[in-house]
Amino acid sequence: GQLVESGGGAVQAGGSLTLSCEADTVFYCMAWLRQIAGNEREGVAAIFSPSANSYPVYTDSVEARFTISKAVAKKILYLQMDSLNPEDTAVYYCAAEVTGGGCTSGAGYRYWGQGTQVTVSS
Repeated sequence: GQLVESGGGAVQAGGSLTLSCEADTVFYCMAWLRQIAGNEREGVAAIFSPSANSYPVYTDSVEARFTISKAVAKKILYLQMDSLNPEDTAVYYCAAEVTGGGCTSGAGYRYWGQGTQVTVSS
């Protein structure tokens, strides 16, 4: 249950970044969450992929700007982030294997990555 994130960095408002998360095994439910300084961790997006089909869900604040996806082998999770704004500045975490309930970004997860910093300047 190891998850390794990459792809964070600094970008200007309106720019784009892609985060990656490589897992050591296949997970049907994976998610991205973020923690803005001083706030609790919040869900960003989740994806359920029990078969060749995938079912993504997003929190309202990132809908239409962010895209969650998985590589065909299902071991790499991506988060394409477009039209970034300073409010997206946070440490982003990859998570896998929901501990209860459905596959949503607000669920609890068993495995976590180390986090990657995303900084958006105005």
